[in-house]
Amino acid sequence: MITARERQENLRFVSAVKTAFRRLEDSVKGGDSSAIETAHKSLVSRIDKAVKSGALHRNSGSRKKSRAARVRSRLS
Repeated sequence: MITARERQENLRFVSAVKTAFRRLEDSVKGGDSSAIETAHKSLVSRIDKAVKSGALHRNSGSRKKSRAARVRSRLS
């Protein structure tokens, strides 16, 4: 079924975004600035790909990128 395949694809995109966000948070906790930048860049890329494919709404993608920027700026 086409819809089942598309649903699985969308879930893969969303799951990848969530995983990348967790990696960003872990990098911020670790405090390594190069790892933080790499994780943030990867997360933004995954969000953009998910929005482009239609797995995420563009406003939802913007909200997630904004949240990621706030997390990155904490640098705790």
